[in-house]
Amino acid sequence: MTAIPAARSFTASGPHPAKIESVLPPFGSKEIPQQPTIELERLYRKQRLAAGYRLFGRYGFDMGGAGHITARDPELTDHFWVNPLGVHFSRIKVSDLMLVSHAGEIVQPPAKAPARLNRAAFAIHSQLHEARPDVIAAAHSHSLYGKAWSALGRLLDPLTQDSAAFYDDHALFEEFSGVVLDTSEGQKIAKALGPKKAVILQNHGILTVGQSVEAAVWRYLALENACQAQLLAEAAGPTKPMPPEVAKHTAGQVGTELGGLWSFQPYWDIVTEEEPDLFD
Repeated sequence: MTAIPAARSFTASGPHPAKIESVLPPFGSKEIPQQPTIELERLYRKQRLAAGYRLFGRYGFDMGGAGHITARDPELTDHFWVNPLGVHFSRIKVSDLMLVSHAGEIVQPPAKAPARLNRAAFAIHSQLHEARPDVIAAAHSHSLYGKAWSALGRLLDPLTQDSAAFYDDHALFEEFSGVVLDTSEGQKIAKALGPKKAVILQNHGILTVGQSVEAAVWRYLALENACQAQLLAEAAGPTKPMPPEVAKHTAGQVGTELGGLWSFQPYWDIVTEEEPDLFD
C-alpha cells in the first residue's frame, strides 16, 4: 500500500484552477491522453468526476444516498476520489470530492461538506480498483432501467448498435445478499466483473468501469440506455439480436476506450457551460 505523506494536501491552495479543456486523440489511437503533471492530471480527473455526478443528477440516477463514481488518484494509485455521502449528485463540486485510501481512511476531506464515506462505495470500489489496475474510474447507481433489467438475471442481447458495445464484454453477478457493506462482497463483484467493462448486479443495478473517468461515465449512460431499449423491445414482441460476428465487429467499433472519451465530450461541454459552479 502506498504510504500517506504526513500533512499532505491534494488540493490547490485558494480557488481551483480554471477548467482543463479536453484534448481528444484522433480515432484509431489507443493512447489515453495524460496531463503533463500529476497535479494537473489529478485535477483533470476530479473535474470530470464532478461533471459525471452532475450528469447522474440530470438523468435521474439518484436514489437517496445510493450510487457512486470513483476516480483513481494518479499519484497514490491505491487511493480514489469519491463523493461524500449526503450531498446530492446535482450539487457535487470539485472541492466536495474526498480522497480515500485502500484502508478506508479519508486522506483529504471535502472542503465544506461533512466527511462522510458511503460504506458501500468503499466496499465495492476499493476492491475493483485493487483487482483492476487498468481501471481509472468506476460508476454505479440504482438507475431505473438498470435495476429493472438486473431483476431478470440475464445478460443483454446485441439488439442495437449501441447495445453491441457491451457484446461479450459485460458480466452478471448473481449473489445479491443485501447492501454491500463488507469488502468480501466487493471482492466477489470484482471477480464477477473480471476483465470486462461492465457488470449487471442481479436485483441491484449496473456498474461500469473505464480507463478514464469519461469512459466509465459514458458507459454507464450507454448501459442504462441499452437496458431500457431491451426492456421496451421485449415488451413489444420477439426480438431479433444481430449475429455474433456482426455484434463482435460492431463492439470493436463503438465499445472502445477512445469511443468513451469522444462520447462523453458533448455532455461535458453542456454541463460545464451550464453549471460552472462544479469547478468550485
